[in-house]
Amino acid sequence: MAKEIETYVKLQVKGGQANPAPPIGPALGSKGVNIMDFCKQFNARTQEQQGKVLPVVLTVYKDKSFDFVIKTPPTPILLLEALKAKAGSKVPNRNKIGSVTWDQVKTIAEIKMPDLNCFTVESAMKMVAGTARSLGITVSGDAPWAN
Repeated sequence: MAKEIETYVKLQVKGGQANPAPPIGPALGSKGVNIMDFCKQFNARTQEQQGKVLPVVLTVYKDKSFDFVIKTPPTPILLLEALKAKAGSKVPNRNKIGSVTWDQVKTIAEIKMPDLNCFTVESAMKMVAGTARSLGITVSGDAPWAN
């Protein structure tokens, strides 16, 4: 018989750097989860993604055991890494912080495909381009599907 789920906890943690300090400690402690056990497992599974922000969905069961799924890094973080920028534009419709190519958008879309609700790379590219636009990043060149 399957375990009975008590709750879900969503966190964003840097890969390989989980520790019981806030925000992880209070979020998991209030649910009765063993915080050090989560930190050890998370750090072991994200050793190769050291320092990248990774969303985590933690499933807490009635017996206080847990499972967790590590998602791909958020799209804005991947776009800012591609630009080597610290933050997006405060006024994205007027002040642009840089430009990315459609090839860069395609690589980010391919990384994000497992977590997006789309079926083709082209639709994922459109989603990534929309995120870039809201950050004040222009996408240079013609879209591959416009030809």
